[in-house]
Amino acid sequence: MLELFEHFITVFQELGDVKYHATKTMIAFSVKTRIAYLTRVGKNFIDISFMFKKKFDDNLCFYRIGQVPGTEQYNHYFRMMYPEDVNEEVREFMQLAIEENEQQYS
Repeated sequence: MLELFEHFITVFQELGDVKYHATKTMIAFSVKTRIAYLTRVGKNFIDISFMFKKKFDDNLCFYRIGQVPGTEQYNHYFRMMYPEDVNEEVREFMQLAIEENEQQYS
């Protein structure tokens, strides 16, 4: 799973000035503030949760989307089993997460 994690970080950092750090139970990815989390490590996969202010139903990459109770935040869950799972669609959402964060906190 380390190679999946490293690949994901490499792609994210190619798209923008993304940093990562450990929290108590997850790894957070941030630009100005946190934009995504590595939420789960399985035997042959990693799960990443992207945080957006709206729900993106029209996609093929997220296996679950859930609203955080009492907020306008929607967590979009992506499962990566192979490096090629970070395809063009996923890259577009990664870029969107970076751009929204930069705009919000610039």
